[in-house]
Amino acid sequence: MALGAAAAPVLYGGRLLAALAAFFLGVGVCAHALDELHGRPLRTQLSDFALIALAAVSLAGAVAIGVVGMVTVSPSIAVFVAAGAFIVVAYNLELFGGRFHSDVWFALAWGAFPAITSYWANALTLRFPGVAVTVGCFALSLAQRRLSTPVRELRRRTLHVRGVQTLADGSEVELTAERLAGPLDAALRALALGIVLIAAAAVWTRL
Repeated sequence: MALGAAAAPVLYGGRLLAALAAFFLGVGVCAHALDELHGRPLRTQLSDFALIALAAVSLAGAVAIGVVGMVTVSPSIAVFVAAGAFIVVAYNLELFGGRFHSDVWFALAWGAFPAITSYWANALTLRFPGVAVTVGCFALSLAQRRLSTPVRELRRRTLHVRGVQTLADGSEVELTAERLAGPLDAALRALALGIVLIAAAAVWTRL
């Protein structure tokens, strides 16, 4: 969201804050509630009713913010509001046989889409910077997904890992879940920190 706004010709702080609030509700709350409802990956103790209510209220709040944007900024924002509402439900509930629940759709939904939405909310047009930041956020999100998928499998679904890595000098290294997940976890933490700092710096220079 921040990178998309920072790439726009003019950055409107109020529009960025509104977009951040909408995506916090839609992705931070609604998407995780639906994800937990579908397969309990977070292993919370919340009831199905509580998760449904949480998802419905947060999605309604996100859409309401979008409607305000349609009225006060541009009716064209309606396209992004509709697309966002569809994506958050289709992706997290794995509708249509899970066709929207893939690495590519993860990057499109949670990387490219927020970037182009925020860019459009500030620019109300699409130029090269908007395309570039959208593709860049897609690539970053795809990299995150490719790292996080094996980590989740090791952390949540793996009971034991057995194996030995034989090096060129003949020495052997025992393979464990911790050894396999460690570098991936470290890369994910570095990626998350780097993106946040870059986004903060980009917004800071535009305000």
